[in-house]
Amino acid sequence: MNGLDLGLIGNCCIGALVDKRGRVVWCCFPRFDGDPVFHGLLSNGGDDNGDGVYAIELEDLVSSTQTYLPNTAVLKTVLEGRSGAIEIIDFVPRFKWRDRSFRPQMLVRRVRPIEGSPRISIKVRPRFDNGARTPVQTFGSNHIRYTGDGQTLRLTTDAPIDYVRNETPFILDDEINLVFGPDETLSEGVYQTAKNFEERTTSYWRNWSHRLALPFEWQEAVTRAAITLKLCSYEPTGAVVAAMTTSIPEAPNSGRNWDYRFCWVRDAFFVVRALNSLAAMRTMENYVRWIMNVVAMTEGGRIQPVYGIGLEAQLTEGIAENLAGYRGMGPVRVGNQAHEHDQHDTYGNIILGASQAFFDKRLFLEVGQTEFQRLEGVGEMAYRLHAQPDAGLWELRSRARVHTSSSLMCWAGCDRLAKIAAQLGFADRAVFWQERAAGIKAVILKEAWSDDRQAFVESFGGSTLDASVLLMSEVGFIDPMDERYVSTVRQLEKTLGRGPFMMRYEEADDFGVPETTFNICAFWRVDALAKTGQRERAREIFEELLAVRNPLGLMSEDTAFEDRALWGNFPQTYSMVGIINGAMRLSDTWEATT
Repeated sequence: MNGLDLGLIGNCCIGALVDKRGRVVWCCFPRFDGDPVFHGLLSNGGDDNGDGVYAIELEDLVSSTQTYLPNTAVLKTVLEGRSGAIEIIDFVPRFKWRDRSFRPQMLVRRVRPIEGSPRISIKVRPRFDNGARTPVQTFGSNHIRYTGDGQTLRLTTDAPIDYVRNETPFILDDEINLVFGPDETLSEGVYQTAKNFEERTTSYWRNWSHRLALPFEWQEAVTRAAITLKLCSYEPTGAVVAAMTTSIPEAPNSGRNWDYRFCWVRDAFFVVRALNSLAAMRTMENYVRWIMNVVAMTEGGRIQPVYGIGLEAQLTEGIAENLAGYRGMGPVRVGNQAHEHDQHDTYGNIILGASQAFFDKRLFLEVGQTEFQRLEGVGEMAYRLHAQPDAGLWELRSRARVHTSSSLMCWAGCDRLAKIAAQLGFADRAVFWQERAAGIKAVILKEAWSDDRQAFVESFGGSTLDASVLLMSEVGFIDPMDERYVSTVRQLEKTLGRGPFMMRYEEADDFGVPETTFNICAFWRVDALAKTGQRERAREIFEELLAVRNPLGLMSEDTAFEDRALWGNFPQTYSMVGIINGAMRLSDTWEATT
């Protein structure tokens, strides 16, 4: 079993990962970047006897299967053993209640026998303070409290409390329900609560999925990707996390272990744009609000590439010493040093992320002159920094260069400001930003092109290749049939292609030469091939990329090109964006098939 054969459940407030054996192996409280109360994914090498797991174990387990209820974030796990079989329904409640979103910090598990006389044990082993503290347990007739490190969580259940407390195996002869979350008394019995919440949560997700404007082909893959991206949005503020996890290595024992439970301006822009292409607008509206708060907070000054989901600026990086790491491959990092970096593409991505709000009349969000003027301050920074060294898209920690991708996004920011100004009727400002965008474009075309490599290279005056220059076509910088872009695509494939996969860059970085391919780069390649007249080849590669998803249709950040194992934080929003973009680009139309 691949270590990342996991299902994601959530409600845009918290999320959890469930493995094929019905164990919750990752869940943070009270939000995505909170304390990983269930952290079995990163502790004890993921063994069966460790803490940080929430398991429904079937005696003499023989096989397991896992599926989502169609078009929902409700997960079904079927465990089969020699004595019988059980079904586990896992979800995090989300639905409309009293005309507002109801999204409690709560895991609901419903377990029922489906064959024979199955014998199970329930193991609820939360830990606090990144695995350092064992909670104190107190209990009542139908609940257990777990207290420590300034928080108390409660399990309410109609299973025998003594069996749960002592992890005693027992025969499951009727359905049981378990509700884990805040230390609050349920307003109804646990059975009624679980049943009602399941029905309403299932209905919410089916209605949400029903409204998606899906392509004709690959609908199941696109729907799963869209739901996953939605689950990675933190609705209270509008932020979008890069992934649910921290410190799953990019490659075995590589030390490339990072905390991705924060909002990168760059990643979030691509997320909301992908959802917009499916007509899922609300996430973008919420994200624009988050963006404008970042702009107001920084007052025209430096903008970090990453913030906490509650706009926290300090994401001090440290090590969780009590967690062994994924498959024992530490370190486990909490926080991310990238908040200290200068990554100049951030300014362009801020403007790109907000720009659609000025044009789309479907939105409830109203933006105008005030918001434009604030974004002009961001544009001034983009223009000032477009030819200055930075850490770049890949967040290099030990060197700075004038990265082509950073300058490209600075151009995109100025270009979009010109378009926004024209939309608002500010003709003089439109001309101003057009001229600035033209100036940046001339610099990029001169400094980033290499005659020796016959390609746009990773930095001004550089000589090495980087997949991020494929974004030139994506953001409208260059005609994809321009001979320089076509040549760049060809050279990148020769140098960075690994079958259907794609390396990020060819040069060694802080940790040496990367060992695994970066999934979003492979999807950029698919898009570039389609735009340069190689649509059938792009479709073939796209199908191969879909084949490396886990059995539930989710992808991590990286893929090992030799054995196709998934590595890196999970599920990675960038990778799920690639699925949507590829399907929208490559699908046949409804009309062409009738």
